[in-house]
Amino acid sequence: MSEIFLTIGEMAKRSGLTAKMIRHYESLALLPPAVRSEAGYRHYQEQDVQQLRFIRQARELGFSLPQIGELLNLWHDQQRPSSKVKQVAQQHIAVLEQKITELTQMKSTLEALVSRCHGDDSSDCPILDELAQSSGACCHCVEAE
Repeated sequence: MSEIFLTIGEMAKRSGLTAKMIRHYESLALLPPAVRSEAGYRHYQEQDVQQLRFIRQARELGFSLPQIGELLNLWHDQQRPSSKVKQVAQQHIAVLEQKITELTQMKSTLEALVSRCHGDDSSDCPILDELAQSSGACCHCVEAE
């Protein structure tokens, strides 16, 4: 019985990724190199679909590509301790919490700026004035309110 190979188009349909992303993940070694036909076309195996779905789901959760590589290695290692997987996930949660804090601060700053803007036909605009400040971050306007 011969092995069934999938084209990159079939892989894209089954995995929910584009052919471009599949080639990208292969170039990063997150996916093993495809078998090539005599004409040079990529041919994949069924287990590659599962690996791409894993990658897609990890990306949807915001894991970085290096973290995904680490998770893939752990997934393939049947002797892995689950504590290592948990550690990667906990580190990612810490990064997400930091991003949430930063986004919350940005939102507060922007809300404060918007509240100071009249939004009328006047050219006077505190939002633009604050953005033009050379001090960098404009978070001090939240404290001034």
